[in-house]
Amino acid sequence: MTTAVAVTWGASFLFIAIAIDHVATGVVPVARLFFGALALACFPAARKRIHREDVGRIALLGLVAMTIPFYLYPLAEQSVSSSVTGMINGSIPVTTVVAAAILTRNAPSRRRMLAVLIGFVGIALISFGSVGDDKGATVHGVLFLLAATCCYAFTSILSREMQVKYGTLTVLLWQELFALLFSLPLGIPAFFDSSFSWSALLALIVLGAFGTGFAYVMYGMLMVRAGAVRGVIGVFFTPIVATVLGLLFRDESVTVLAVIGMCVVIVGAYLTSRPDRVSA
Repeated sequence: MTTAVAVTWGASFLFIAIAIDHVATGVVPVARLFFGALALACFPAARKRIHREDVGRIALLGLVAMTIPFYLYPLAEQSVSSSVTGMINGSIPVTTVVAAAILTRNAPSRRRMLAVLIGFVGIALISFGSVGDDKGATVHGVLFLLAATCCYAFTSILSREMQVKYGTLTVLLWQELFALLFSLPLGIPAFFDSSFSWSALLALIVLGAFGTGFAYVMYGMLMVRAGAVRGVIGVFFTPIVATVLGLLFRDESVTVLAVIGMCVVIVGAYLTSRPDRVSA
């Protein structure tokens, strides 16, 4: 399951790149959310009702956790390679620590502060090593990606209460349904600016059904069976998978500095995931 999660999420950036070769940016989040919701709806645990007083909060989570980042990723990949996108996406555990500190108003431990610093150094190395002619990224593309990772970071903290109350799959399905609704105003016009392609359709089906559907189910099972520390290991391999797939199937190029930065980000992400020691 660890391998499946790493490959599925790592390949998501390749599928986005394939899709936007043929369809407009706004089509990607709509198709991704539609096929993802269909996949999650196959599981009875996801098909639960939510209380009326929680509708607004889950709708907000859908907007910030899915509508915005799912649009930002294909928008960024107009000028950023799938390899670099995967590298920067690996910083989510690092930005999550910062988001938790802001929302709870509690400073992280010194060890985690050091891990965050290491992670941001890695982000800087990836950015400086990738921005420029024929290097795989632009400044505005990198900013779009950093904004998307921040959306994930904040909502991962804010959604915990709802997930405890209803279960992860239920919250995810409702988030996807609200996010799909929010994506339609940009998505429907985008369909008329797109051309049909079997490769794009298959990429969007896999991206949605597996990347935004079944992968979350596997990840939830993994967290239960292996524990939080071991269960998250697959996430650390997603940047590596994204880089390898980009090199193999998109003939992308990455700089040595960007690869070093990716390794630094993975170290920082790993350190942030480690629980703090509790003194007796």
